[in-house]
Amino acid sequence: MIDLSADTNKFKETVLNEEEKYNGHIIRAAEQTVALPDGRQAKRDIVYHADAIAILALTADNKMILEKQWRAPVQKLTLEVPAGKIDTRDKTTLDAVNRELNEETRLQAHHVEKITGFYSSIGFSNEYMTLYLATDLSSVTHELPQDDDEKIDLVYVSYEEATVLFENGQLEDAKTNMAYLYWRTLQ
Repeated sequence: MIDLSADTNKFKETVLNEEEKYNGHIIRAAEQTVALPDGRQAKRDIVYHADAIAILALTADNKMILEKQWRAPVQKLTLEVPAGKIDTRDKTTLDAVNRELNEETRLQAHHVEKITGFYSSIGFSNEYMTLYLATDLSSVTHELPQDDDEKIDLVYVSYEEATVLFENGQLEDAKTNMAYLYWRTLQ
């Protein structure tokens, strides 16, 4: 194991100033002035985002549930695993998993396990995402309201179909690639 704490002071940057540039519905952006370990100063653009969850949801017939949706930042239709930010409705990440599955797929999982956690874009954002495996799915008895600004179509793909999508570069989303690569280890 690599002990990162031993080298922290060698690399640590100290925030001297932070100026908020934007505060919106999903993100807050700021510009930081930092002191580098050697004393020089530098600027850092930081995007603050709530922590989030992503779900590798596998059906009884071993199909991965993907969502087809438009993503404004990349101006294209994407294929993604169900996911969402953790918000005030959630006491735990598991609450967010259950809520997002209900809202986006109208399913509930009777088995949920954590796969891993990761920063989604560590170079400029603090968003931390936890990836879960959800199996033993069934229809929900009480549907939660869906986000009124999202248009999502569900796509069910076999492992072989997901592999073709992955190899053809059609899975461009990091959390979805992470979910697929984990699924690959289960084969």
